Amino acid sequence: MTETLGKTDTLVREVAGTTHSPPPTRRRRRAVAEEPGKRWLIHVPLVVYLLFTVVPFYWMLVFAVRPTGSTQLVPWPITFEHFDTVWNDIGFGVFFYNSVVMGLGVLVFVTVLSVMGGYALARFKFRGQRLFLLAMLCSQFIPGAMMLIPLFVIFKGAGLLNSITGLVIAEVAFQLPLSLILMSGFVRNISVELEEAAMVDGCSRLRAFFAVVLPQLKPALVAVGSFAFIGAWNNFLFALMFATRQDKFTLPVGLSYALGEFNTDFGALAAGGVVAAVPVVLVFAVVQRFLVQGLSAGAVKG
Repeated sequence: MTETLGKTDTLVREVAGTTHSPPPTRRRRRAVAEEPGKRWLIHVPLVVYLLFTVVPFYWMLVFAVRPTGSTQLVPWPITFEHFDTVWNDIGFGVFFYNSVVMGLGVLVFVTVLSVMGGYALARFKFRGQRLFLLAMLCSQFIPGAMMLIPLFVIFKGAGLLNSITGLVIAEVAFQLPLSLILMSGFVRNISVELEEAAMVDGCSRLRAFFAVVLPQLKPALVAVGSFAFIGAWNNFLFALMFATRQDKFTLPVGLSYALGEFNTDFGALAAGGVVAAVPVVLVFAVVQRFLVQGLSAGAVKG
């Protein structure tokens, strides 16, 4: 009898110890992560992806700063003649100015309209709201090329061809639906009780919005504005179709003019690519932390 009780007590202790011990799977994963020999499973794919991403940019920079006819992998001596060619001879100064004006215009209009529309979608209920959201979502599946002919006819009748205003309108129309969805999702994450408390203290809804909601929308504003600016900066199709005069070209269209009919000046083409890429890289470098925070917060609820 005593032996039986002893075996039972031992069995209970083993079961209890097994119950309170950490799962073996978690311990194995931790051991694998801590083993130096296993780190290559993570580092090698990351290095390969980094090379796949960085090498094209490196080649573009090499072609842009090395002399014509040189084949050196490390450019020396460094020359800026290709930048002088694209900026003065091809006219990249005008193209750069047009892209900046169009990008800033799209940024302002998309941000302001998405804030107003996103707040309305998040705070008010109206008939046809779900249908409206579905229509905005479905609009993202329509390629921009399908709308070129109708938009061309409309812009021609309205006198918006060969104008930055027409390009801004087209870009805003195609970028606004996604921006509205992101902004409405972010506004839903802001507590309604904060606005109600402000209104109890005597604020109107508009004042409560500016005092309570808008300061908390900073990451969302940065995310939406950054995507709007970069989308307008990189758009080639609309600028090619709606601007037929060279003084209204943007940078993507101007880059296509560096391609000759029988030969191509790769140095000038690479220099133009560097000019077009630097502003986008700087924008992402400045707003990266706000961009990730805004996208993640806007995607929690939709």
